[in-house]
Amino acid sequence: MSVVIVGGGLAGISAAIALQEAEVPVTLVEARPWLGGATHSFRRGVLSVDNGQHVALRCCTAYRGLLRRLRTDHLLDVQDRFDVTVLRADALPARLRRAPLPSPLHLLPALARYEPLSRTDRLRAMRAAAGLRRLDPRDAALDDVAAGTWLAGRGQGPWAREALWGLFVTAALNAEVDDAALGLAAMVCRRALFGRPDAADIGVPAVPLEDLHGGPALRRIEEAGGTVRLKAKVEAVTADPKVVVDGAPIAADAVVMAVPHQAAARLLPPEALPEPLRWPELDASPIVNVHVVYDRPVLDLPFAAAVGSPVQWVFDRTAVSGLDGGGQYLAVSLSAADRWIDVPSAELRARFVPELRRLLPAARRARVRDFFVTRERRATFRQRPGSGAARPSAATRAPGLFLAGAWTDTGWPDTMEGAVRSGLTAARLVRRHLEGVRDR
Repeated sequence: MSVVIVGGGLAGISAAIALQEAEVPVTLVEARPWLGGATHSFRRGVLSVDNGQHVALRCCTAYRGLLRRLRTDHLLDVQDRFDVTVLRADALPARLRRAPLPSPLHLLPALARYEPLSRTDRLRAMRAAAGLRRLDPRDAALDDVAAGTWLAGRGQGPWAREALWGLFVTAALNAEVDDAALGLAAMVCRRALFGRPDAADIGVPAVPLEDLHGGPALRRIEEAGGTVRLKAKVEAVTADPKVVVDGAPIAADAVVMAVPHQAAARLLPPEALPEPLRWPELDASPIVNVHVVYDRPVLDLPFAAAVGSPVQWVFDRTAVSGLDGGGQYLAVSLSAADRWIDVPSAELRARFVPELRRLLPAARRARVRDFFVTRERRATFRQRPGSGAARPSAATRAPGLFLAGAWTDTGWPDTMEGAVRSGLTAARLVRRHLEGVRDR
C-alpha cells in the first residue's frame, strides 16, 4: 500500500508523518524547493527572515505534537503565563496578564484593570465574555452571524471591539472583528481565553521557521523511508487514483490533496468534487508584515500589541534572524490587511516608521538601517459569516482521494493548529480506506 501526498505545508507534513508512524509508505510532492508551505524563511543579507510572524498558543496541542515528532518542540518559547503588553501612543502601556486563578476567573483581574477601556466598558466586556462562554461554536447558526454584530448587541462599542476583542479575534481569524464569523470567534475565545487557565499562553519560535518546520520535516520523512519530491509540478489527479507529476503518472492506493482550496478544485477530477462546488466562496484574506531594522534596541519585550494604531502586533526578531552589532530587528504583523496589501513599500515606510516612534519612545532616537515588506496575499481563507458552510470535510466523492488543509472543516480557524489537525484527520481516513482495500 502506498500514499501520495500533494503539498508540503504543515497539513501535508502532518499527514505524511502520521502515515509513516502507521508503517504506510508515503511520497510527498511539493512544487516549491522547500517544505513548510506558508511557514518558510528566506535570506536578506545577514538576516534570516520569516515570510510572516507565526505564534502558537499552549492550547494548540496538535501543532505542538507535530513539533515533538519533528524534535523541535524545544525551539518554541512558550510563556510561563499569558502576558501581553498593549502599547498606546501618548499613554503608558497597558497589560493583560492572567492571574493564578482557576478558569474563567484567571483573566478577570486583568480585564478589570485594562486601562484602554473605561470602567463602564470593562464591566460590559465582562458581561459579553460571559455570553461568549455560553455559545456553542458547533452551532451552525453562529456561522451566519458576524462577531461584531453580536458584540455590539452586548454593549461592545467600536472602541471596545477594536481595543479588546480585536487583539485576539483579528490575529486568530485574519479578519476584522466586525467581519469575522461568530462561530469561529466564539471557538477562539472559549478555547483560548475561557478554557484552561494556561490555554492562551503564547509560544513564539526561537529559530527561523525553516529550522522549526521544513528542514526537520524533510529529514524526518526521509529517515522513516518516505520519498520527498521538491520542485515537482502536479498537473492532475485522477480517480484511479493517480497523480500526474511533471508529465508522469504516479499510481497510489490513496492520495491526500494538502494544497490550497483553489489548487485542489483545479487538480481534482470532476467526479471527486461536490455539486455545487462552494470552495471558491472561501476566497482569501491577506497578511502584510512590515520589517524594520534599527541601529539600537527600541523595544525591551519579545512582543507587544498596540491599540489606537495601524500597528497591531510587533515582534522582536533580532536573535531569531541572526542580527548582531547592537541593533534591533522588529516585525510588525498586520492581519486582515486589505488596506495595506497593495500599498507601495515607500508609503508603508512613511506610515509605519513614524507610528513606531509614537508607540516606542526609544525609536525616536534610533536610525532605521533597513526597511522592507513581505506580503501574503492568500494567507488564509476569508473567515467571514457563511464561510463555515463552504468548508469541506476531508473525504471527497471519489474513494481514495482525501483533502487536508486549514481551509477544510477542522472546527478550528485557518491557523497552524488547523492545518496540522486536518493532516491528522486525512491520515486517519487514509488508513481506514487502506484497510478496506486490503480486505477486498
